Order: sequence, then structure tokens, then C-alpha cells
Amino acid sequence: MTVTLPSPYPAPELLDRLATLVTERGLVVFARIEFSRDATAAGLTLAPMAQLVFGHPRGGTPVLAAAPLAGLELPLRALAWTDADAKAWLSYADPGELQDRYALPDSAAAGLQIIHALCRDAVA
Repeated sequence: MTVTLPSPYPAPELLDRLATLVTERGLVVFARIEFSRDATAAGLTLAPMAQLVFGHPRGGTPVLAAAPLAGLELPLRALAWTDADAKAWLSYADPGELQDRYALPDSAAAGLQIIHALCRDAVA
């Protein structure tokens, strides 16, 4: 399941807010993928959209140790995007679904739960 939160901020500002929260809480921003900028560079049009890839070995390592194939879905990521009505949204994969998909024990999945608070705070 994907969690999608409405945002009062435009997508670029929203992702800036999330990146700040991520680093303030001791996690690492691994990448910021600017889909709309890349589309423009290719001569295409895309509403503002970018993805932040982030995490920390303390959260991801227990997951990978319990279920190596979960590495296909880590690090954590969130997508700031804009719909046809110019409304911004923040979407991310529900870590509970990842826990179910890979049969992760609660102790391993606990580090993934931070994405809820980070994204909720980014749109506040």
C-alpha cells in the first residue's frame, strides 16, 4: 500500500522540508532524483516531481539481515509530486506492507517506521 499525504507546500519545497527533517533526525540523504528537471532536459514536460532516497544503517541493516531481498526496496524513499490540479502530494511505501511482504520480525521492521513521522512532519 502506498501512503499519500496532501501538502500545503509545492513539491520542490516539500522535498526540501523532508530532506531537512531527515538530516536533523540523524538519517542520511543518499539521493534526490529530480524527475521533472530531467524530463525538461530531455525536451519533455512533467509536473514538479522528485524523489528523496534516505535511511540509516541502524534501520536498514536489521531488515537486510532478516530478508536480503528487501534490499530491492531500501533505502527508504518518498515521492513529492504534483497532480493535474497543481496540488502537491507526498507518497511513500507503507513499511507495514514491506514487513508483511518479507515476513520481517517486528524487531527488524521497527527502524522503517520513522518514515511515517518524517513525512507527516514534512507536510505539516
